[in-house]
Amino acid sequence: MKTLFSIMAMIIASSFFSQQITQKAIGSDKDNYGCKESAGYVFSKIKNNCIKLFEEKIQLKERDSHKSYTSNATIIFSKDNKKAELFLPSLKESIILNLNPSKNKKILVYKNGKYTLTKQNNVYILKELNKIIFN
Repeated sequence: MKTLFSIMAMIIASSFFSQQITQKAIGSDKDNYGCKESAGYVFSKIKNNCIKLFEEKIQLKERDSHKSYTSNATIIFSKDNKKAELFLPSLKESIILNLNPSKNKKILVYKNGKYTLTKQNNVYILKELNKIIFN
């Protein structure tokens, strides 16, 4: 019985020592651009820097959310206003929208694929495939 107990104790002890603990150090969760995700940073292509989305000026609210919470889309414009960077909660990376030429200078339209951002009288509307998703 003592021998069986000794063998069991050695097996249990060896299993503890054989496990390698690989805990991630706090603050070491940097993305490919070096932005610390745990601190709320994401990379902005337009600013070419790490930013906190919730600190940015233009926040659009989700339009028809059937969830128990609402999400925000964040927009950042280039200095010359020819590009808009779109951050959506459903996407890992931002999308760059390009300004489309327009006859009406009071309405700005930015497009990229299925996304269209319209700015008129400081009101922003974001559409996906012509359906309003954020405003």
